[in-house]
Amino acid sequence: MNNEQKRDFADFVSARSDSLIRLAYVLTNDQYAAEDLLQTALTKTAGRWNKIRDNPEAYVRKVMYHEQVSRWRSPRWGREKVVESPPERMTGDRTAQVDDHLTLQQALRALPPRKRAVLVLRYYEDLPESEVAKIMGCSVGTVRSQTHHAIARLRELVREPVMQEVWK
Repeated sequence: MNNEQKRDFADFVSARSDSLIRLAYVLTNDQYAAEDLLQTALTKTAGRWNKIRDNPEAYVRKVMYHEQVSRWRSPRWGREKVVESPPERMTGDRTAQVDDHLTLQQALRALPPRKRAVLVLRYYEDLPESEVAKIMGCSVGTVRSQTHHAIARLRELVREPVMQEVWK
């Protein structure tokens, strides 16, 4: 990799790491595993930077998906680790959080696919309205109105404290 390519790669990493780490966390459900997964994907991406620099984010996402599937299939995945003494963990009652999460999942499933897609692309993938419009093949105004209507419908389906927790 020459200096210009190194600079392009560094710019890409600094610009897209936040979005990519969120995806890695969703895939792994563990912050440290997510960081490892993203690091592995970026290492593989750096080696192919010349060939993929037109659309590197898609390549990184694909590598992360495949890497995580490989980890799930690995016979070592999910094995317990033997330690001298168990770690002390104080956990509170998370029943209310689990209930809220399940309620929100159920409400999201009740939304029509287009409205659900708008919410996922805007708030989960953190894409700008213009990108969502391009992906969905509609205007930015349609994305805005679909988002507004989807959130309004979620508020009808879910009690207000849950919505406040979600939209923090």
